[in-house]
Amino acid sequence: MPWLVMGALLALALLSAALTWAARGYALRRQLMDHPGERRSHSVATPRGGGIAIVISLLATAAVAMWAWPQAMPSLLVAAAGLLLVAGIGWWDDHRPLPAMRRLLVHFIAAGLLAGLVKIHGGSWLLALLVLFFTASLINIWNFMDGINGIASSQAIVVALGFAPVLPWPWSLLAIALGLACVGFLPFNFPRARIFLGDVGSGALGYAVAAVVAVASLRTDINWILLLVPLSPFLVDAGFTLLARIISGQRWMEPHTQHVYQRAVQAGASHALVTGMYFVLGLFSITVFNVSSNLQPRWEAVVAIAWFITLSMLWLLLRNGMRLRQGTP
Repeated sequence: MPWLVMGALLALALLSAALTWAARGYALRRQLMDHPGERRSHSVATPRGGGIAIVISLLATAAVAMWAWPQAMPSLLVAAAGLLLVAGIGWWDDHRPLPAMRRLLVHFIAAGLLAGLVKIHGGSWLLALLVLFFTASLINIWNFMDGINGIASSQAIVVALGFAPVLPWPWSLLAIALGLACVGFLPFNFPRARIFLGDVGSGALGYAVAAVVAVASLRTDINWILLLVPLSPFLVDAGFTLLARIISGQRWMEPHTQHVYQRAVQAGASHALVTGMYFVLGLFSITVFNVSSNLQPRWEAVVAIAWFITLSMLWLLLRNGMRLRQGTP
């Protein structure tokens, strides 16, 4: 049985890789290209939409899970429907750009499905409401942060590495499947990007990460604040950048290059270096998370808050330092 599971997981990564290769061919034929521009961090026209490979791989995993655990079929179908909604609107947007509010509406519908599952499986109304807004936020955060080679998929791998050890079997398979699907895609996107995730992939990754966190909130006793620590590199950069743009009166939904990771590239750092730094920071985050996950709930919260304060200070130092260096607002 262990060999069968290991073989199936290896097949998942290979499936994702094969589908990414196929998606690249499709994108080239259809001329689905991201072209360089003032608000982009790449200098060469690159195919987009490779994230469809991750989506199909996760849906295939869900289908196998329905066969292995028939009692979980209704919940898996609802979760898969949410993933399809997010990926579908992203796929449409990759082919023909859509208004931001239309995409956001679909994101909230998908988030509502996940929140409904949380309530059905014993979560409180407050937890379900938090999952609703948290899921819609993560869908967009992963989209905002998908601006340089490898950063979005590698951070999803970090999240998977963080949650797989703390989730009970078979729930841990959700995190493992997410990580392996990203592993299959990553060689096509890092260190040199032969294809981008596209909106179909970045949004779907945000939804999948939210699903992992939602399951952990139900199946573990870990304080909900500590559950956010594996996601902290993205939450801090996206959250503070968004807040700064809102305060300065900018249109927050418009594309921009003001995240710290984008400023680092503008300052001369390579995509590989910046993605690598975020990956290392992510490894520190999941180390803090796993070491602290057996503490009393109040101490878990203390550790999490201290970690977020530390990252927030680091974000401010890096952002202000790069702003001074570049002479930008």
